[in-house]
Amino acid sequence: MATTLRAIAGMPMIDSLAAALRQISPSAFLRLSPSSCTNARILASPTTTSSYAHQTHAATKKSRTVYSLAPRQFEAAAAECDREVVSVLGIETSCDDTCAAVVTADGRILGEAQVSQANMLVHYGGVVPMLAQELHAQSIDQVVEEALANARMLQTDLSAIAVTIGPGISPCLRVGVTKARSIARVNRLPLIGVHHMEAHALVARLMEHKLHFPFIVLLISGGHNLLLVAQNVGQYVQLGTTVDDAIGEAFDKTARLLGLDLRKGGGPALEEIALQGNPTSFPFAVPMRNQKHCNFSYAGLKNQVRLAIESQKINENAPMSLASAEDRQMRADIAASFQRVAILHLEDRCRRAIDWARKIDPTVSCLVVSGGVASNNVVRTKLGAVTKEHGLQLICPPPRLCTDNGVMVAWAGIEHLRLGIFDPPPHLDEPADAWELVFITVR
Repeated sequence: MATTLRAIAGMPMIDSLAAALRQISPSAFLRLSPSSCTNARILASPTTTSSYAHQTHAATKKSRTVYSLAPRQFEAAAAECDREVVSVLGIETSCDDTCAAVVTADGRILGEAQVSQANMLVHYGGVVPMLAQELHAQSIDQVVEEALANARMLQTDLSAIAVTIGPGISPCLRVGVTKARSIARVNRLPLIGVHHMEAHALVARLMEHKLHFPFIVLLISGGHNLLLVAQNVGQYVQLGTTVDDAIGEAFDKTARLLGLDLRKGGGPALEEIALQGNPTSFPFAVPMRNQKHCNFSYAGLKNQVRLAIESQKINENAPMSLASAEDRQMRADIAASFQRVAILHLEDRCRRAIDWARKIDPTVSCLVVSGGVASNNVVRTKLGAVTKEHGLQLICPPPRLCTDNGVMVAWAGIEHLRLGIFDPPPHLDEPADAWELVFITVR
């Protein structure tokens, strides 16, 4: 029914991260091993990056592998994180936005900055990895300095650096990791490797301070569909994932086929035009309705939409703005019908996930929905009704924190720092191209 896993977090970030990145695939939170709902966990193989790194393991139900500085430094860092003075810089470059933010341990967002690559997406119809890497490289220094300036801080004022290490596009991840390691090395700061999807899951705890473990998480984005029970930081039971395409990819593909303006993203463009359409005009089938599990599939729905567009002779190269009134209404009807069925699939899976989660832990009381597609107002409304049916509270981060951002990475860093899960600063003599070699190997 479910699989128990432990997120890769706080791993030593040279010797073992190459192996870690091989494990972090675009189609899954982590590589999993089949098991029943037990306390078994998947942990990164413990290796060290220096003579002063060490590992501690508590042999209890809440045991974890901890990588940190020497014991006194570890205790000081963990204790310091309970005070307001702690501030973490988060860096996110996993895909097409260059993001940075400074967040404090008491939940204040001191400053943030972001540079979008929306023009590239419109021009090429998607992300071009090497071009995206080049744009990240051009923007990363400016974005980090702007986030610090907005926070009225210097690099030396920071307590730690957090950076997304995956999943994502390897060349893009390399830009962020290289920048993070440089700042940590020069300023002798702890370094925290953050799993991108865990950052999406944990950011709800930044906005809702009363959100305690355990809770259910639905992560919906361009590359992922995940249903999890969050039991603690780094400890999740996976209930379901996508078997082919994610919902965000289906939104983007449908928006392109309908000739919508993609400058603000395919999802927002489709949501906007769907408001003008009839959601029952095209009888698309809800995916996997007869299958009694929590997995997702959007490939079939994408194909249904493509066939409907072809049958109506809609030209995706003809912009919506130039379409006739009749053509525009047809596109709106297809968009609305697609959105209705795509969200019905989410509703079906969430209902079953709630039942499963309560068998795992009856104290579950919240459903957290995060990731880029969680910005969709219809998604929020429909899932709000589902949680109300089951007596749960729905928690969604504000839309700007659902899409990729530096705040979620910084906050995930805070969560790990509190538990003492971080790496020591890189060696002062670390070669500038150390990460080039790691990512070339992984790619």
